[in-house]
Amino acid sequence: MFTMAVMLTGRLLAESLRVGADLEVADLRVVRIGRHDVSNSTTPFDGSNPAGDSLRGAVVGQPPIWTFLDFEAPDDRADDLAQALAAALESESGWWADFVVGGDHVVVFAARVFRYRIGDTHARAEAVAWGRASGTPEHQLDWGD
Repeated sequence: MFTMAVMLTGRLLAESLRVGADLEVADLRVVRIGRHDVSNSTTPFDGSNPAGDSLRGAVVGQPPIWTFLDFEAPDDRADDLAQALAAALESESGWWADFVVGGDHVVVFAARVFRYRIGDTHARAEAVAWGRASGTPEHQLDWGD
């Protein structure tokens, strides 16, 4: 009998990892790596700032070029991955990583994991508040739901 594995999917910025940190999670697979100039926009493939009046790119203390790692893993690795990310992320500047597993969004900061149902605005607001308090620039609290 053939069964299709359900996979969580997410994104990590290499620059968000602490120096000396190793991220090791069984069955974690990188599916795309990209380096992008984020001096104008922290969204890859969108280097424009049509309004020209609001901050959208990297801020002081962040490198202007980021390495985006898109990954996947079996859903049953979600807790291991969240804990490994929480242990590996840099605590300065509010760096975060995220992934979607089933109907949940998992947003991970250094030493803190938020997991909530997609569409739960209250729970998402808690994660945003934590990011804000941790130093994440407002325009970088932009994970999608």
